[in-house]
Amino acid sequence: MNLERIRSDFPLLAEVCYLDSAATSLSPEPVLQAMLEYERHYRANVGRGVHRLSQIASQKYWDAHRKVAAFIGAREGETVFTRNTTEAITLVAEGLTWRPGDRVVTTLAEHHSNLLPWMRLRDRKGVDLAIVPPAPDGTVTAEAVAEAVNDRTRLVAITHASNVLGNLLPVREIGRVARDHGALFLVDGAQSVPHLPVSVPDLCCDFLCFSGHKMLGPTGTGVLWMREAVLEPLVVGGGSIDRVSAESYTLTGGYARYEAGTPHISGGIGLGRAVDYLQAIGMAEVHLHEELLTRRMIGGLQEIAGVTVYGPDPGPGRIGVVSFTVQGLHPHEVAHALSEQEIMVRSGHHCCMPLMDHLGLPEGTVRASLHLYSSEGDVDRLLEAVQGLAGGD
Repeated sequence: MNLERIRSDFPLLAEVCYLDSAATSLSPEPVLQAMLEYERHYRANVGRGVHRLSQIASQKYWDAHRKVAAFIGAREGETVFTRNTTEAITLVAEGLTWRPGDRVVTTLAEHHSNLLPWMRLRDRKGVDLAIVPPAPDGTVTAEAVAEAVNDRTRLVAITHASNVLGNLLPVREIGRVARDHGALFLVDGAQSVPHLPVSVPDLCCDFLCFSGHKMLGPTGTGVLWMREAVLEPLVVGGGSIDRVSAESYTLTGGYARYEAGTPHISGGIGLGRAVDYLQAIGMAEVHLHEELLTRRMIGGLQEIAGVTVYGPDPGPGRIGVVSFTVQGLHPHEVAHALSEQEIMVRSGHHCCMPLMDHLGLPEGTVRASLHLYSSEGDVDRLLEAVQGLAGGD
């Protein structure tokens, strides 16, 4: 990786030390240029016109779907653009037909977006919800999930990587458990797809959900990949139909069936360009780069008196998300003090309140998170600042 060249594509890095990529990543100049090119040179609606601009926009938007599908190794199935991971998961929750007693299995390590939709199904439709608690160190094993899966299980919904602790869950093994019981398997890939090679055949999943804004793409973009188009669309209307009469309607096929209304066209095109950017570097290279920086960050934090680091040790079984606390300081106090030094981190519960309660962290943690544009200098700047806050030299 030519880190100096990469960082030049992210002008904001000249102003701040950005360590909040787990919340949203920065977008490189080529992504911004692709979006502006649409706005300046061929802005038109997609799938509904035969004039030249509409044809160009439609082709570019279709190409973006194709690029994203290839990025996750999808040779079959359907790739639908959504606003974010949250909407993608909700499309699954609301698009399946549920009966009282159907079981959904998930874990206590989930982001709220992969927990609240299943809680709502429990409360509204009588779905049996099993929530698997992690071990004291936050890990979740396939064996623990298997104990909760039975023959009434309709769906297993698991995060690939914790957005709090950074640990990777054994999704491939969990997928096999789901398949052995005839259950569908959903993977929340919001924190994995942007940082390491992901292939849907290897995951043994039926649904993969992730966000564009965490993988160098624009905000308001996300993806739902389905092995089979078994869901009822959440929204129907313009662009999603084949034919309509006064008595009935017929939905179209393909991703358009699930993308009623005018989509975020420039965002979809920008997401396609973000995929190009990541693939040009190589996701294995991205993962290795972040792994080395994570080792440096965790090792440095562990040497600071009064600082506690949560999650697994550095290694290939985690991503560059590092949660820590500073003795005597609220996480928000730490984040605010770092911000005054132009170091951007996240603090609080990270949309994982049940996990925080389980870990005995009612005020949450400070979270520093990396991406391909992060540098050793960023890590060292954080360590020096935390050392000062913890009362060290």
